Amino acid sequence: MSTVVGLTGGIASGKSTVSNMLKELGITVIDADLEARAVVEPGEDAYNQILEHFGKKILLEDGSINRPKLGEIIFNNKEERLVLNGIVHPAVRKKMNEKKEAAVKRGEFIIVMDIPLLFESELTGLVEKIILVYVDEAVQLERLMIRNDYSKEEAIARIRSQMPLEEKKERSDFIIDNNGSLELTQKQLNTILQKLSFKK
Repeated sequence: MSTVVGLTGGIASGKSTVSNMLKELGITVIDADLEARAVVEPGEDAYNQILEHFGKKILLEDGSINRPKLGEIIFNNKEERLVLNGIVHPAVRKKMNEKKEAAVKRGEFIIVMDIPLLFESELTGLVEKIILVYVDEAVQLERLMIRNDYSKEEAIARIRSQMPLEEKKERSDFIIDNNGSLELTQKQLNTILQKLSFKK
């Protein structure tokens, strides 16, 4: 019997680090960001629908989508953002579900859905348990400024655009406090996996 676990966090909270730890343990991790990139590759249905709506102005010379250009269009226009999400989100869900079903058929005990905006996108119905990677806001701010070379204002704006981590904490089954060392994070993850009775 497979358990489908959602892995989420906030921007610069260290979710990717935990995702990599899971992969190293041989656990299937289905990454929403990777699937979102895959569904808009030339030839895919979502790519064709995006092109139909937004036109060729959003393409690069090689025919692939110019992400920054498309980002500019939707960032300041709610209607266009909803159109794009309406195309991309169902395609991503479909891909993720196909991979999940394949893992279930293989008899995998635990399957992780890595979804950065699990709560914001209202995708909690896809998973049975939720692991949140958590950091204090001061740590999150500092890491984001260093990682993306943002000013303090830019970093705060990005953090504020997501649901507060404190709110996500209340809605999660397991919390990994990622304020400390990698060893401490790994230890917390191992404890959670034991609770999920994951046997290697």
